[in-house]
Amino acid sequence: MSVPESDDSIRRVAVVGAGYVGLPLCLHLAKAGLEVTACDTNAKVVEEINNRTSKVEEKEDFERFFSDPDVQANLRAQTTLIRADVFVIAVPTPIHEDKRPDLRAVDAASRSIVPFLMPGNLVVIESTIPPFTTERLVAPILEQSGYRVGDEILLAHCPERILPGNIMAEAVFNSRVVGGVNQESAERAAELYGRFVKGKLLLTSARTAEFVKLIENSYRDVNVAFANQVEILCEELGIDTHEAIALANQHPRVDILSPGIGVGGHCIPIDPWFLVDAFPDSSQLIKAARLLNDSMPDRTAEKILRSVAGISNPKIICLGATYKPNVKDVRESPALEVFTILRKAGAEVSLYDPLLPEFSCDSVLTVARGADALAVLVPHDLIVTEISYRKREILAAMRTPNILVFTPGVFQGMNRAVSMSATR
Repeated sequence: MSVPESDDSIRRVAVVGAGYVGLPLCLHLAKAGLEVTACDTNAKVVEEINNRTSKVEEKEDFERFFSDPDVQANLRAQTTLIRADVFVIAVPTPIHEDKRPDLRAVDAASRSIVPFLMPGNLVVIESTIPPFTTERLVAPILEQSGYRVGDEILLAHCPERILPGNIMAEAVFNSRVVGGVNQESAERAAELYGRFVKGKLLLTSARTAEFVKLIENSYRDVNVAFANQVEILCEELGIDTHEAIALANQHPRVDILSPGIGVGGHCIPIDPWFLVDAFPDSSQLIKAARLLNDSMPDRTAEKILRSVAGISNPKIICLGATYKPNVKDVRESPALEVFTILRKAGAEVSLYDPLLPEFSCDSVLTVARGADALAVLVPHDLIVTEISYRKREILAAMRTPNILVFTPGVFQGMNRAVSMSATR
């Protein structure tokens, strides 16, 4: 579908939710010349935006945007809503303990917009949502305004596609799926995102857009689960996981991922459950992958405990707390889960992460002194580099020279989850 030319029908935008997804959108729209109001119930978030201070990881990128003259002129934040031409909902959509979707924030955000709606308004859901949410939850709420959705009020779903560590660039250069409840809604939403997105704008239905976002992350989850399954089988066979995967990947049509300690971040551990909940009888593969990946922190903790079995009052050090290397994001972090499992098991365990002030220390060597197990849960570059260059010193400083590596190939010549003392 073609994207309509820009017009003057969109001048004022209210973004409901100014977190990891909403704030980057606010900055891009403000830089594009639109009047943007970031609406958030958290007064501290509002204060940070109005003070032009960064609240997420990519500090330099955000500071550059905050100092941009157009952003300075066009962006403001407040805890209350205003009338606008476009309302974008960018609130969190977590899951309950029973893995069912928690849509309370989307429900509340949709209801908060109703008193401010006017004919011709566009409402966009950026939050990741289960199938049918746009049509069956959001649309009926918006029609409490007295205006018909798809006619007097336009409604679309445009799920975010950003990666922590490169948020601002990905928001611009990634293609975006824009799904409307009708053609006009999709086209108007594409006009909004066309103000700053340089990637393709792919127009479709709202229901398709919901589904596409969920299968993107389910695909990634299933592939990670296959890698983890391969590792479990390799352990039973007594063969090296890294070697087996490397050899299999020599096939021109095979690309097995690296196994790990689990899956983290806000998307991959959450989104597949939306499909499992909506279609429990038709999503067995997705559910099996989710359960396998969710089991990995327990398996990792068990390996660590086995490595110190027989040692009196063993001291364990976990290296890395974030959900993936070289980012500060700890959402759904499997490393934190491993640490928690070890503590609940009664182990004397400490956590070190050079990227997080609350878990930081001057070096791996310092935290390794007197330890009986050093478990590399997240291979940050800072951790890998120090261990690579100071391996002998680190092993010598430990009471029991035992470094466990849970990412294949990170340290050349070091077996996965095997004591490095043998390579000393």
